Amino acid sequence: MYDTIFSMELPVGEHIKLLRNRISNTEDIKNSSRMSIVTGIHGDEMEGQYICYELTRRIENERDKLKGVVDIYPAVNLLGLDNAIHTIPKERLDMNHIFPGSPDGSMMERVAYALIEDIAGASVCIDVHGSDIFTRESLQVRINEEFAAGLMEYAKLMPANLIWKNPCPSVAASTLVHSMNCIGVPAFTVECGVGNTINTKYGDRIVDGIFNVMKYFGIWEGEAVHHDDTPVCDDSSIDFMRADKAGLFINSMNKFGRVKKGQCIGKIIDVNKNEVVQEIIAPNDGILFTVREFPMVYEGALLARILVQEVEK
Repeated sequence: MYDTIFSMELPVGEHIKLLRNRISNTEDIKNSSRMSIVTGIHGDEMEGQYICYELTRRIENERDKLKGVVDIYPAVNLLGLDNAIHTIPKERLDMNHIFPGSPDGSMMERVAYALIEDIAGASVCIDVHGSDIFTRESLQVRINEEFAAGLMEYAKLMPANLIWKNPCPSVAASTLVHSMNCIGVPAFTVECGVGNTINTKYGDRIVDGIFNVMKYFGIWEGEAVHHDDTPVCDDSSIDFMRADKAGLFINSMNKFGRVKKGQCIGKIIDVNKNEVVQEIIAPNDGILFTVREFPMVYEGALLARILVQEVEK
């Protein structure tokens, strides 16, 4: 059942709304375990839209196995989704850097505040992201180092390719997951894919992981999806490969996975001079999990990330 959590009139006579799809078999919401799934904070991240659909479909197909509450927030940055852009239109602000918001702030600060207030008290919150249009990401869980110890058991339930402990922008202060953890709601980010596209294989795996977390909290009585142990890393165990020159990046990697020291990840060419200005070579053996998607690059642009070793879990 869809409920309007927040509504505000726009100058053009329309309303911006924050909607929640609540799926439950009980009226005793307060005393039930509750999971919150948030998507659409960035308007160019489409994986979350598919995940909302697939998660709801699977629950409805076996509704009798639902023993708690699942709250789905499919379109937090509705204006961004309508325009297929990463940020808040016109303001050009990253919505994931205005949490916890304010009841008296700008329009989107009020949306952020309403979302925090509605999720408060949940058993767990999962913030689903895709990547932007510039980089392609392997399926990963991101957790803030500050809260990692309390989140690791939940993160391991997701069938991801790695768990990344770091203060990166998707989990740093002023983000949704950081705000939720600060008020006692365990929260982490799932990220994959590339902007304005949908990878249904990744989406299906994320939904599998969501059911695992639901089962852990007693929200679901169905079967869990078993998977191999997921590597855990932090910034110290990752090679960050960046552009030394501006130009056109030509990717040599067709898929994520293991790479060898000395392997060519790609090259940067100067079209005006018709020459290769930089070869991108793996400095160590490892697992490629991020690669540049948008071909035009500038000096310092991120080209790839390689996991070179696991850290203590």
